Amino acid sequence: MSLYDIVVSRRTVRQFQQKPVDEEILKEMVNAGRLAPSAANCQPLEFVVVTDKDLCKNIFPCLKWAAYIEPEGNPQSGNEPVSYIVTLVNKNIKDNQYEWDVGAAVENMILVGWEQGVASCWLLSVNRTEVRRLLKISEPYVIDSVLALGYPAEEPVAEDMKESMKYWKDEEGRLHVPKRKLKDILHFNGF
Repeated sequence: MSLYDIVVSRRTVRQFQQKPVDEEILKEMVNAGRLAPSAANCQPLEFVVVTDKDLCKNIFPCLKWAAYIEPEGNPQSGNEPVSYIVTLVNKNIKDNQYEWDVGAAVENMILVGWEQGVASCWLLSVNRTEVRRLLKISEPYVIDSVLALGYPAEEPVAEDMKESMKYWKDEEGRLHVPKRKLKDILHFNGF
């Protein structure tokens, strides 16, 4: 599959098979995040990979999922993530404007995972206090986001946005994700 095919076929997944993700794939994902662009090459990011079943179960309630279709959009019992990558920022290295570093790193990890069939959901709505406690994360590190991972147990589809950007599930439970049309967002040589 070409890089373009990987990018356009990737969708956020919130229902996961209970098959563990190989540690080597997780290492490749983090390595891809580590090598992402970093403003002024400061490299303030670090990553905690969580694969322990008990820790995964304890992190799960610390996350909020699909607000538009809650609770149907939440992982159902037996379809929870099997691993997580928690992205940390070392505030001693950079204490502001690190969001671009995070975005580049997380996107790299998402795409490298998807190339191996590993689906993801990038979560920003996180009980950071509890995740910090569970993972024993000390200062000066802050938790930016959590990447929930596993092999997909659903096949969301992208479709042209009509009236709303809100994603929705059909009668069969398939997630539909409206996207703005290319012709509506592409401008050559000026606006």
